[in-house]
Amino acid sequence: MDWVLFALIAIPAATVPVFMLIPSRYPQLVRNVAAGSGFAMFVLSVLVFVRYEFTGGSGLRFDLQLDWLENVAFLKENGITYHLAVDGISAPLVLLTGIVIFAGVFISWNIEHRNKDYFVLLFLLVSGVFGVFLSLDLFFLFFFYELAVLPMYLLIAVWGASSNFGTFTRTKEYGAMKLVLYLVGGSVLIFIGIFATFVEAGQGTFDLPVLGSVTYDETFQKTFFPFFALGFGVLAGLWPFHTWSPDGHVAAPTAVSMLHAGVLMKLGAFGILRVAITLFPEGAEFWAPVLMTLGVTGALYGAVSALAQRDLKYMVGYSSVSHMGFVLMGLATLTTIGVNGAVLQMFAHGVMTALMFAMVGAIYDQAHVRDMTVFGGLAQKTPRLAGFFAIAGLSSLGLPGLAGFVAEFHIFVGTFNTYPWAGALGILAAAITATYILRMLAMAFFGPFNERWAQLKEMRLGEQFGGALLIFFIAFMGIWPAPFIDRIADSVRAIPGLS
Repeated sequence: MDWVLFALIAIPAATVPVFMLIPSRYPQLVRNVAAGSGFAMFVLSVLVFVRYEFTGGSGLRFDLQLDWLENVAFLKENGITYHLAVDGISAPLVLLTGIVIFAGVFISWNIEHRNKDYFVLLFLLVSGVFGVFLSLDLFFLFFFYELAVLPMYLLIAVWGASSNFGTFTRTKEYGAMKLVLYLVGGSVLIFIGIFATFVEAGQGTFDLPVLGSVTYDETFQKTFFPFFALGFGVLAGLWPFHTWSPDGHVAAPTAVSMLHAGVLMKLGAFGILRVAITLFPEGAEFWAPVLMTLGVTGALYGAVSALAQRDLKYMVGYSSVSHMGFVLMGLATLTTIGVNGAVLQMFAHGVMTALMFAMVGAIYDQAHVRDMTVFGGLAQKTPRLAGFFAIAGLSSLGLPGLAGFVAEFHIFVGTFNTYPWAGALGILAAAITATYILRMLAMAFFGPFNERWAQLKEMRLGEQFGGALLIFFIAFMGIWPAPFIDRIADSVRAIPGLS
């Protein structure tokens, strides 16, 4: 099975030169190749998730290790290795990536402008995402992290859309540059943390299992934990370094918004858990109250900001900041149930926010406006679109039977056990979430029909297929969460320092 992990990274990367060889006058062939590659990634991600065996121990499965660079100056025998493996934490996130990219290909079906270049960048991004979730070498983890982030600039600046606020315009170039500057700033902190850890460990390797076997000085842990937590936290929407996120979400084309909020933000939270908390348990314990405070603030701030929005895409963007705040709260509990909830929330938020962005894109493609106050009664004209949006929204507000409830239940139990005040504020953020979701549904989809939108049609078949795929997994996790919980718990129990 180790070849499957290699293939998950190699397939999107290998599809890039195939796109380049296709003449630009054959856009439909480009779409077909993208669909075939997306299907292969989806099937392999499902295979990894299903075949993962949770039997205790380290939790690492399908281990693949290839030497890349060794015996050079400061490097020792296993200095830098192409080391891939999957555990119970990365298995659901690999599945999430396969789901969102497969749905995203069909959402992108109507891209006409330079669609070959668009898919080249999109698939490079996905290759990087898979690489981060599967890499057990800090060098390659950082390499794939950057590969996942940097294509975002061109994807937004070339294929994105600017937003108008009265006489003020927030351009797509602004959103793209703001995103890249913030994330590159975070990457500098990660880079410093990686080399400090390499030197302090004295093992001459970047291999995470080897680095994890070292006991680091308490002062070192307290000093460098923030480098990783803040560096990765910027991509996770950590307040107050979150402001790139709503602007980036809104400016991006629909499928890029889906991947951006649904998958890329999870790279940040995954990095905090995989690197910072796992390597530096004493540093995590020292900084946990700060991380909890920032997580709660982000959850509340994002929810209140979403409540104030009229633009559907900005509402979903700020909603993502709020829900990632819940993820950070779960991580900050440093308890098995809280961290379980954080990983569950990564998956649940990934599928439901991807669905919401897909539905906003379906509306905007026809109406060319996203102001929810100018709609009304759209469910009468586009019942499937309204139903899909409602399911995503109800999962977001934590309706039992859908994915969001399972994740938030674990997070709040862990939070009340460790920081009761944070649990109470988290419940308040969840209540505000219910308010803005129900308000949006009432304004845009129900009530008297606005005849201005009489020309609207139901979603394209590709959008319906992508939405149905996401809904299946929202319901699957909500109704039968055991396959997710069992896999995640298998690896969370092995993390040092968790209670």
